[in-house]
Amino acid sequence: MKGVSQEVYNRIDNDFYNAESLTWWQPDSVLYMLLTSVNPVRVGYSRRKIVEELKMDTMGKKALEVGCGGGILTEEIARMGFDTTGIDPSEQSLHVASNHARVSGLSIKYDKGTGEALPYPDSSFDVVFCCDVLEHVRDLPKVISEISRVLKRGGVFFFDTFNRTFISKLVAIKIWQEWKRWAFMSTNVHVWEMFIKPEELKSVLLQNNFELKEFRGTQPNVSIPKMLSYLRKRAKGEWTYAELGKNFHLVESNDKNILYMGWAVKI
Repeated sequence: MKGVSQEVYNRIDNDFYNAESLTWWQPDSVLYMLLTSVNPVRVGYSRRKIVEELKMDTMGKKALEVGCGGGILTEEIARMGFDTTGIDPSEQSLHVASNHARVSGLSIKYDKGTGEALPYPDSSFDVVFCCDVLEHVRDLPKVISEISRVLKRGGVFFFDTFNRTFISKLVAIKIWQEWKRWAFMSTNVHVWEMFIKPEELKSVLLQNNFELKEFRGTQPNVSIPKMLSYLRKRAKGEWTYAELGKNFHLVESNDKNILYMGWAVKI
């Protein structure tokens, strides 16, 4: 698999994460839904694998989050007991993340950088997380290669991303971004052509010394009609993002048509 074309990459609005007005931890912010609607399923999944399946003692273990943004997932990683580092290309997001960690009493190291060129020595980390990020990068094979490089042998890689299907285009692009009747995200925060089919990600993982352990689907906790009714309330101003997040979240599923997560081990 090759990286996406420059023409396609030019369409994605990754500058969205650099806006000075961007809020990650404010309840009435679209990004706050990462905390309320997305974090519970992926944190629960990774914690279950770490504790129950791997039986890993996290104390003294080093974890990296690639594409940490404002630190919403990074802080949960730190609370698992890891010596935690987050890296992101956005200075504005890193500023927010650092300030929030300090106020929260968490010791997290934040660095500026990209997944294509991680500024760490080989075999630096025991665990790497890369969530809601792979569908944003210009060169997916290079990012996976770098993650493999900085992981120790036997290290664990947790990820989640969007599948490139007709259903994901309808839900994640049209309903969530473009159709104003329901949209709750800005246009081009995600670009459908940059979504990644599970078989494509599996191929890149195998080429970079990973043993894929599992793909696991996620889906909304309510039916599509119910989801549309909730999104309509938010779009009409009847609900805030905080209220939407209380009622709408992702749950584990066998359905990988929209979003999926998983884990792999470096061999």
